[in-house]
Amino acid sequence: MTDIRIYSGGAPKEALNVLTPQFEAQTGHKVHYTYAVISELQKKLAAGDIPDMVVMPVPAIDALVKVGTLKAAPRGVLGSVGIGVIVRAGAPHPDISTPEAFKNALLKARSVVHANPNATPSGVHLDKVEQQLGIAEALKPKLTLSNALDGGVQRITSGEAEIGIYPVSEVISVKGIALVGLLPPALQSLIVYGVAVPSASAAPEPAGAFIAFLTDDAHRSVWEEAGFEPANS
Repeated sequence: MTDIRIYSGGAPKEALNVLTPQFEAQTGHKVHYTYAVISELQKKLAAGDIPDMVVMPVPAIDALVKVGTLKAAPRGVLGSVGIGVIVRAGAPHPDISTPEAFKNALLKARSVVHANPNATPSGVHLDKVEQQLGIAEALKPKLTLSNALDGGVQRITSGEAEIGIYPVSEVISVKGIALVGLLPPALQSLIVYGVAVPSASAAPEPAGAFIAFLTDDAHRSVWEEAGFEPANS
């Protein structure tokens, strides 16, 4: 039996909660997670922290492979997740069917919450979308930057914020919220998540076995139920 220490972003957590116990039961290995926003995981790795596996967006993995922090293999792709709009359960659903409708919904909302652009890929993208739509300044007084892992979604369930915008996988199982839908295609950004092993991992073989388990087609339905779609990159 081997302990496998994993650094992961928050988006895959729902699926990992389902699949990890199955892997542990089959192999006898024990998996330990540290969940954090991507910027924090990057800081930990840059500071010399060495987990046995990382679960991050593929571009972040590619950058770390390039500098030698992560191995080029084994690695895998888990799937892609889109960004969605949420409201408190029972609240009216705003029209977000087109970029203009989405823009108007944000302008009409009394309060909006989404991830910090300095912390997550979705936050970076939404900051660009707000600039693109020309509403960044108008949103400032009512926009709260709060990552899903740091309680951002709870601002919706408590009624503190009217509209939330997060990767679907981070909100799909949260009680007390309703998913209005995905961002309009013209404003959407699919975040492709992958898994890789640090070059100095103390358990590369068990980690590789877990990667194979997570990416097995037999488990595709678990990822889809958690908000992920198949991805080829």
